[in-house]
Amino acid sequence: MERKEEVGKENGNSEEGSQTLRDGSICGFESLSRLLESSLSPQAFKEVSRMLIGLNCGKALEPLEIVETAKGLSSQHDFDIQAFSFHADKELLREPRVVRVGLIQNSIAVPTTVPFLEQKKAIFEKLKPIIDAAGASGVNILCLQEAWMMPFAFCTREKRWCEFAEPIDGESTQYLQGFARKYNMVIVSPILERDLIHGETIWNTAVIIGNNGNIIGKHRKNHIPRVGDFNESTYYMEGNTGHPVFETAYGKIGVNICYGRHHPLNWLVFGLNGAEIVFNPSATVGELSEPMWPIEARNAAIANSYFVGSINRVGTEVFPNPFTSGDGKPQHADFGHFYGSSHVSAPDASCTPSLSRNRDGLLISDMDLNLCRQLKDKWGFRMTARYELYADMLSRYVKPDFEPQIISDPLLHKNHL
Repeated sequence: MERKEEVGKENGNSEEGSQTLRDGSICGFESLSRLLESSLSPQAFKEVSRMLIGLNCGKALEPLEIVETAKGLSSQHDFDIQAFSFHADKELLREPRVVRVGLIQNSIAVPTTVPFLEQKKAIFEKLKPIIDAAGASGVNILCLQEAWMMPFAFCTREKRWCEFAEPIDGESTQYLQGFARKYNMVIVSPILERDLIHGETIWNTAVIIGNNGNIIGKHRKNHIPRVGDFNESTYYMEGNTGHPVFETAYGKIGVNICYGRHHPLNWLVFGLNGAEIVFNPSATVGELSEPMWPIEARNAAIANSYFVGSINRVGTEVFPNPFTSGDGKPQHADFGHFYGSSHVSAPDASCTPSLSRNRDGLLISDMDLNLCRQLKDKWGFRMTARYELYADMLSRYVKPDFEPQIISDPLLHKNHL
C-alpha cells in the first residue's frame, strides 16, 4: 500500500531527506513515479511521464490487468506488483512474438547474524509467494536479483560468507527447477557459484533454467567492481564465459550481471550475439549509483535494439562486524540502502515505471519481440556502425606500444609575441 504523506513544499527539506535515508522512501512515497503522480495534475503527470519514460510505438505504455491470485499474494505478503505491456507495430509477414517477463526484487528475510542455513531457508520461503504470483500471472521468463540466495556480503571481505557458494546444480537451482516445471517458466538464477571441477573456484554466476526444469547453461560476471565498499574481488574474479546468448522456448536472452552495465561494449556484444532480452541482475546502493540507474540500461536497449530487464535488491543489510573500504570513510556495518527500482527498458526508448524503492516487488512486462527488428530497421544502427574501425582501434589499444590518435595544433606550444 502506498504511503500517503504530504510532500514537502521546499526542495532540500532536511526532514524529507532524513525520511528518505530512514525508510528508503522518497518523501514518503515508494517511487519517483508515485511521488510525481501525487504531486502533479493528471495532465502535467502525463506530460512528465512522456518525457521521463517515453512512448511505446507513439503511445503511453499500457498497464496490464493483474490476476486476482497475484493481487492476493501481493497483499498477503506485502510486495509491490506492477504490470505493463510493450507493443510493436503490426507486420504483414510475421505474427506478434509476445513474451511475458517477470523481475523480482527483494530484501533479505532475517538478520545476517542468524545461522547461515536459517538465512538461506528464510530467503527461499520469502520468495515462494512472489514466484507463485509470477507463475499465476503466466510469466514465461523470470529473473531474480544478483546473489539472491544470500546477503550481499561482498563488502565485508570476510571469507566465511563463501559458505553460501553452491555448485551450478546445487540447492538454489534445485529449488527453482520445481517452479520452472510447475509454471512452464524459464528462470534466470544469479548465485554465488562454487566450481567443483576447477579447484572449488568461486564465481558470480547466473544459471539459466529451462521451462522444463533443465539447466540450459550459465554465465559468469564479466566485470568486477573495485569501488567504494564493493570489494568483490576478495571472493571472485572476472568471468570466463564470454557473452553467451541462450536460446530458450520464449526468446534469446543474455545476462549482463550488475557492474557490467557500466561498460557499453559489454552490452554491445550481447547484442552482436543476437540477444532479444538482456537481464541486468544487480545489487547497488543509492549513494553510489542511483543517478545512473535509469540511464544505462535504457541507453543499452536503444543502442542495441533489445529489451533490458534491470533488477536491484531492496533494503539495508547490516553485518555483525564493521568494515572499511578505500574511500576514507569511518568503519561501518552496512553498504547503505539498496534502492530496488527495478524496471524494463525497450528498444524504442520507452520504459516502465520503477518498482518500489523500499519494498519487495514483482514487475511483469509483456514484450512483443518483433519490436527489436523494427527498431533495427528504423534506425539502422547495425548497418551504420563501423565495426571494422572499432576492431582496428581495439586491436591496437590492447598492445603495449599503443599510441593515441591525437593531432596537435602545430602552434599550440610555440611562444607568441
